[in-house]
Amino acid sequence: MARYVLQLAFDGDPRRLAARPAHREHLRRLKEQGRLVTAGPWADDSGALHVYEVADEAELRAILQEDPYTAVNGYEIVLLREWAPIM
Repeated sequence: MARYVLQLAFDGDPRRLAARPAHREHLRRLKEQGRLVTAGPWADDSGALHVYEVADEAELRAILQEDPYTAVNGYEIVLLREWAPIM
């Protein structure tokens, strides 16, 4: 398994806010499955940071395709990188 950091940027599109409950449910399921380590928005809601534990980048991109925010173009990927934390 590998850890990936995903940084997202949000714009003010109200469709993203409408999709937020479904997006958070999606994240909750991923957390229960052990595929999401942590996730949360910046305090000003301009974006978010997610940390995933998945087999590879292809799995992470498949997860993103299932995210309700993707269906409404609710984010821009700022950073997607494999991460090797030491603690």
